[in-house]
Amino acid sequence: MLATPFPRFGFTIDKILPGALARAGRIITPHGAIETPAFVPVATGATVKGVRPETVRAVGTQVIFANTFHLHLSPGESVIKAAGGLHKFMNWPGSIMTDSGGFQIFSLGAAYGQGVSKITKDQGWSNDQKFNQVSSLVKIDDDGVDFRSPGDGSLHRLTPEYSIAIQHDLGADIILAFDECTTSQAPYAYQRIALTRTHAWAKRSLKRHQEISRAALKDTQGQPLGPALFGIIQGGRFQDLREESARIIDGLGFDGFAIGGSFNKEDIGAVVAIVNRQLSPDRPRHLLGIGEVEDIFAGVASGADTFDCVAPTRLGRHGTVETKQGRLNLVSSKFATDFKPIENDCDCQTCQNYSRAYLSYLFRSREMLAATLASIHNLFFFSSLLNQIRAAILQDIFESFRRQFLVRYLSTSRV
Repeated sequence: MLATPFPRFGFTIDKILPGALARAGRIITPHGAIETPAFVPVATGATVKGVRPETVRAVGTQVIFANTFHLHLSPGESVIKAAGGLHKFMNWPGSIMTDSGGFQIFSLGAAYGQGVSKITKDQGWSNDQKFNQVSSLVKIDDDGVDFRSPGDGSLHRLTPEYSIAIQHDLGADIILAFDECTTSQAPYAYQRIALTRTHAWAKRSLKRHQEISRAALKDTQGQPLGPALFGIIQGGRFQDLREESARIIDGLGFDGFAIGGSFNKEDIGAVVAIVNRQLSPDRPRHLLGIGEVEDIFAGVASGADTFDCVAPTRLGRHGTVETKQGRLNLVSSKFATDFKPIENDCDCQTCQNYSRAYLSYLFRSREMLAATLASIHNLFFFSSLLNQIRAAILQDIFESFRRQFLVRYLSTSRV
C-alpha cells in the first residue's frame, strides 16, 4: 500500500458569518491544505504564464488550475502520465485542480467570434431569437462533443467518460465533471436543454470516476489515491434552473461543487447565493472563471470558497497591475520617472526590488521580463487579498473590510 502525507480529500469549516453565507474553511488534498477563501491561478497548459512554479508558490499560492482540453491536445495525457503526473511534469508541489474541457467547448461554440465571455452586460436573448450553441469548430450531441483543434484543425471527440479518464491520467487532486457551459445570453429554452444534458453528463462522469477509482491504488486507510470529483452547476441567469441544478448535483454524491456558466455583471452575487443556499454546506464550492476584485468579494459573500481566473497574468502581460487603489497601466509614459514601487506596502519580489519607472521602461521596450515582474505582483496581490478576506471572516469584520476595500479600489478609473 502507498501512503500519502495528507488524506485523499477532506473539507472543514472554520467559521461561517452569523446570518450570512461567507465562510472560512480548509480543503485537504494529498498535496496539502488549502485555506479558504482562496484564489486559484490558472496554469492552462501546465504553466502559470511567464512565472516559474517556484515563484508562483512563493507568492502564497496553494492550488493551481490546469486545463484538460489544452493538455489533451498538447502534450497529451499519456506524456504527462509517463512523466509521473502533472505535479512532477511541471514541478508543482501544491494542489492542482483541472477543468473538464466544457468551458473550452463553449469558447469554440456559442462564444466563438462573438465577443462573449464569462461576464457580460447584455440582457440576453429572447426565446424567439435564433440562438446557436455550435460553430464550425464544435458539434454537440447528447453523447458528447466533436470539436476541431484551434491549433491544427484536427478532429477530436470528448465525452464525459473520456474527460474523466484524461483527468485521472493527469494526476490532479481535484477534477471536474464534464458539462455543457452556455452563455448568459442563451434563452431559457436552450438553457433547459443544456441543463438536462449537463445533469446526464454529471452522472456519467461520476460513474466513470468511481470505476477508475475502484481499480486505483489505495492508501493505508483503503481509500483510493485518485482525485476528488466536483460536480458542476449550470442554469444561466434563471433562478429555477439554478436551484434545480444545485439540488440535483448536490444529491449525486460529489466531493464538492463548481458553479459554472457565464454571468451578467450585476447578478453574480445573487446567482451564486441562490445556488449555495441549495447546496449541502459540508462540501467546498468553487466559482469558475471569476477574477475581478469586486466579483470575488461578491462570491465570498455568497458562500463561494475558491476562485480561478487568468486575470493576474493576462493583465500582467499587457502592463496592467492591481493595487489597493485600483489598476495601473504601466505602459503609460507617465511612469517613466516614477521611482516608487507598484505599491509602497507590498511585500512581493517585484515591489521589493523594482520601480514603476523600470517596469514602464521594460513594457515600452517590449522586454519579456516586464510581463513576468508584473504577473508576480498581480499573483501576490490576489493571494494576499484572499488571505485578508479569510482573516476578516475569522474576525467577524468581513462586511466592513469589504466596504472599505472596494471604496478605495473602485475610486480610481479602471484601465
